[in-house]
Amino acid sequence: MTYDRPAKHSLSLKGHRTSVSLEQEFWDGFRRVAEAKGVALNELAAQIDAERGVDCGLASAIRLFVFRWYRDHPDAV
Repeated sequence: MTYDRPAKHSLSLKGHRTSVSLEQEFWDGFRRVAEAKGVALNELAAQIDAERGVDCGLASAIRLFVFRWYRDHPDAV
């Protein structure tokens, strides 16, 4: 198994561009979750951003969201 560096992608939150660095596996999972929920990636990112605490960065919040989604939806894998 190899581990790649996080890849940076731009997202739009509330009309503002921001960049988030995630490992490719998390980007893939994040996109699949957005598709399963029937929402755009930016919309899902905005939801996660609105719900995260001030002590949690956006990238960490997305990773935790993706992890919890697959933990709670084992058939989604």
